[in-house]
Amino acid sequence: MKESADRGTGKEAKVENLIIMGSGPAGFTAAVYAGRANLNPLLVEGVQPGGQLTITTEVENFPGFPQGILGPDLMERMKAQAERFGTRCVASQVSRVDLASRPFVVEVDKEVHRTRSLIVASGASARFLGLPSEKEFMGRGVSACATCDGFFFKEQEVLVVGGGDTACEEALFLTKFARRVRIVHRRDRLRASGILQERVMEHPKIEIIWNAVPDEILGDARGVSAIRLKDTVTGATREEACEGVFVAIGHSPNTSVLQGHVETDAKGYIVTYGGTTTSVPGVFAAGDVQDARYRQAVTAAGSGCMAALDVERYLEGEGG
Repeated sequence: MKESADRGTGKEAKVENLIIMGSGPAGFTAAVYAGRANLNPLLVEGVQPGGQLTITTEVENFPGFPQGILGPDLMERMKAQAERFGTRCVASQVSRVDLASRPFVVEVDKEVHRTRSLIVASGASARFLGLPSEKEFMGRGVSACATCDGFFFKEQEVLVVGGGDTACEEALFLTKFARRVRIVHRRDRLRASGILQERVMEHPKIEIIWNAVPDEILGDARGVSAIRLKDTVTGATREEACEGVFVAIGHSPNTSVLQGHVETDAKGYIVTYGGTTTSVPGVFAAGDVQDARYRQAVTAAGSGCMAALDVERYLEGEGG
């Protein structure tokens, strides 16, 4: 491995024990455990400090909060706990890495940092439709996570936008709560796996609106009341009453800065081996950036704990 050279300052740079990329449940939990191990981690919060929970209203499925807790409040508590144990948080994002160097090079706002280990907990971002009203009603009827928010739509009418496995899984989950679930799909056939298509087609609570895309989400101060759909064949528009819109067109892992530096799968998720270990010794991954299946706050937190413990063992083995 080559030795890294600092750019710009000409000074001897401090070598960190650990840098954590990302500040959701995975990143902050890793920071708590690393801090308690006296690793004095540096945490770079990323493009969305606090992760996806900062755009979630009530969180009722995170252990320890029987009355629920607001997503941003939960992230603030996690951050405060991490800082209590010595974590230094930087409100910025990583712009460049060099994982072929030892120590690793991590660049933040043109400032070069060097570190003996790295935890990638940069998460994944839900893909959205790009409608202004989508952002306006986020957390007030618009969601990208049925598992997180489905409970709030008991006996209500909801729509799921999408046609793949994610959309079908979300729709099936929502039938536990909603009175009726309609899937809006831009084509005349679903893209989901055969078994999921069968379950959706046979479910009495699910209907499918074919050849349609959302044109606008409608509502008022109380929340969503309807959606305007555009027919992909005729171009005609119509309104459908609903109280919730679940966008289920997939997620994209936040790994662009790491492409070519660490092994990823075809969708860009970091490949891990036996827990949180990646293809680069000393680099570990936790949370949604390596988990395309569960994508829950509690599973992300669990893998953040695992990553910190793996880092501690790795540094001990390196003579740290």
